[in-house]
Amino acid sequence: MRICVFGAGAVGSFLLAGLARDGKDVCAVARGPHLAAMQASGLRLASPAENFTVKIHASDDPAALA
Repeated sequence: MRICVFGAGAVGSFLLAGLARDGKDVCAVARGPHLAAMQASGLRLASPAENFTVKIHASDDPAALA
């Protein structure tokens, strides 16, 4: 099962990062600078407890993530 988050802002990105780190098949629909950053460098979670980066599929076109 693939999990897709539409509008990967702060909360959606937090969920995506944790799920991706745990090996789940995730993708994100985003746009603008956030989309460009995820496509170029992955999704980075930085918190007082931990810091990590995961690669995820991201696009501004939901059909491209089918």
